[in-house]
Amino acid sequence: MNLLALILFGALAGWIASLIMKTDKRQGALMNVLLGVVGAVIGGFIMNALGYSGVTGFNLYSILVAVFGAVVLVWVGRAIV
Repeated sequence: MNLLALILFGALAGWIASLIMKTDKRQGALMNVLLGVVGAVIGGFIMNALGYSGVTGFNLYSILVAVFGAVVLVWVGRAIV
């Protein structure tokens, strides 16, 4: 069940981030999941560095942290390309 929750969490966070960054038309569901999961790791790392808690479970705060991390990931990716 934890794997299913991780996939759903990643898909939701990645999809929201792709809508914010206007990359939704270019990526599929698998990319949204990967973007959301990696974004959760990046967002958690950034929030911990700032003194706040990172991803704490399946809740609104964690979704916002994951979306923030995914947006940062897309932004860095665009800057590199």
